[in-house]
Amino acid sequence: MMARVLKSSILAALGLSGRSRATMFRSPASSAFCSSPFCEYSPCYGLKMDLCLRGYFAEAAAEDVEGVAGGLKVVQNDGGGGGYWDSVGAKEYLDYRRSLYGDITYRALLVDAVGTLLVPSQPMAQIYRQFGEKYGVQFTEDEILNRYRWAYEQPWGMSRLRYVDDGRPFWQFIVTSATGCSDSQYFEELYQYYTTDKAWHLCDPDAEKVFQAIRDAGVKVAVVSNFDTRLRPLLKALKCDHWFDAVAVSAEVAAEKPNPTIFLKACELLGVKPEDAVHVGDDRRNDIWGARDAGCDAWLWGSDVHSFKEVAERIGVLVR
Repeated sequence: MMARVLKSSILAALGLSGRSRATMFRSPASSAFCSSPFCEYSPCYGLKMDLCLRGYFAEAAAEDVEGVAGGLKVVQNDGGGGGYWDSVGAKEYLDYRRSLYGDITYRALLVDAVGTLLVPSQPMAQIYRQFGEKYGVQFTEDEILNRYRWAYEQPWGMSRLRYVDDGRPFWQFIVTSATGCSDSQYFEELYQYYTTDKAWHLCDPDAEKVFQAIRDAGVKVAVVSNFDTRLRPLLKALKCDHWFDAVAVSAEVAAEKPNPTIFLKACELLGVKPEDAVHVGDDRRNDIWGARDAGCDAWLWGSDVHSFKEVAERIGVLVR
């Protein structure tokens, strides 16, 4: 009886009870859940794509991708309701903030990168296999995916952070483990590919005009991401780097979400107090719990909010 109560409490805390329709994937190498932020191979790829507007992909679920490639994690998809904003209390809280701050309820917006702002254009395992054929990679896409998941969950003993500077040592380990190929030229081709606009696309087609409206209203905007130093050139390649007043990337801050340090650094870069900022991201642990630990408010992408226009409206910015 006690075990059932505890299990129910844990599931409720994770948002996996009630009306939510979360999906969990287990690492094939163990009974633990794989927490990699980069798996986008079917059935994982396209899982979060219902969060991208206009049904860009048919499958509805979730993914979080940060780096050169990734794995699986707990995903949240309420399909339009089971989040924090589906409650009277949430509306009351917004009304409360408006009573304190006026129509614009936050001075700053923090945005997660991969899985919220941008997503990979093709499944990771497909790319690994496609690039690896000329280097003798013989594993199937399913095998690459499974080996990748296993590798990502292994203890990373070279540093306390996975993404240090350009993240090459970590990603070399991942690529070699996933494909069985240690050819340096193969790794380099993959590594450089994930710095280009061919590898990624923006999740929300209306993002540019929304961010412009938010900034025109006096709200500062920053990207907060667990990523290596390729994030800045990637944002430039996607022609969206000018949308943001600051970028807080874990490889530069030396702290990865959910560590509140990275959120505090973003607020410092924007010149605002944490309580004046709201963070939007797709990962309940890294984005929601991490931001709240730093003193910021936080909205779960795909549950609390489903588009950047909705984000703007909750802040109090009208987007025409």
